[in-house]
Amino acid sequence: MTEHPRRPSVDSARTRVGFVGLGNIGKPMAQRLAAAEHVSLTVYDVAPGPVAELTEAGASAAEDLGDLARDVDVVCVMVRDDDQVRDVLESVLAGGRAGGEPLVVAVHSTVAPTTPADLADAAARHGVHVVDAPVSGGPMGAAAGTLAILVGGSDEAFARARPALEVLGEKVVHAGEVGAGTRFKLARNLLHFVAFTAATEAQRLAEAAGLDLVALGDVVRHTDAITGGPGAIMHRDTTAEIEPDDFWHDVFGHVRDLGEKDLGFACALADELGVDVPLARLARDRLGPGLGLP
Repeated sequence: MTEHPRRPSVDSARTRVGFVGLGNIGKPMAQRLAAAEHVSLTVYDVAPGPVAELTEAGASAAEDLGDLARDVDVVCVMVRDDDQVRDVLESVLAGGRAGGEPLVVAVHSTVAPTTPADLADAAARHGVHVVDAPVSGGPMGAAAGTLAILVGGSDEAFARARPALEVLGEKVVHAGEVGAGTRFKLARNLLHFVAFTAATEAQRLAEAAGLDLVALGDVVRHTDAITGGPGAIMHRDTTAEIEPDDFWHDVFGHVRDLGEKDLGFACALADELGVDVPLARLARDRLGPGLGLP
């Protein structure tokens, strides 16, 4: 896995990008590309409104997906689901090419783990490269150009897509072969949504205790900005058990002791108030082993 910090393009030639899917995240991504000096942008969407906004911002509008893909270097795809991604790729491949370097299709949608390899196999028969490049950071990150973009694909395909990706994201990670970007995104989002579920559990406990839920949310955001939240423990390059002489043994031992104590108190409070907190009970049992401690 290689993380690529943003750097200015050393090639003065404009990268020709086609963008498909101008929705909640796709539209601000395309707007970033339209504003980039080294990018020539063509867009396509079934909804005319977003297309009109992008043409006003300087992009060209394609009549269809074949037209969009015919004269670009990279096609960025941000549509709803696996079926739509497959439909877009099929139309792109059916449109043919006007020669030159191989086309790269960058799939920004979050798809099933097996889908990127299937797409890449289909595209390869037409001389087209696919990279799976899901994004993390939501509409706000898309608008600010601060997305994390998690890329799976060959070195050649990544290099060709990179000028466009660096406009869209502040942290571009080449995670490995095709499919690695999607696996990376799924691991990241597992944490995201499990944490959301834990937050709802904490809210139920706080509400039953008569506390201000808005104030609790404010405190959580404040302290996570200081401590780093769950990412604060994610520095080791393995999940194996920690040896006693390892630097992290004492650090995580302290985390475990505090966590087990506080989770025990929270579970006791939940019992007193009649609140169901299954994630808290599971965390109390699995925190130490999860950290790599016996």
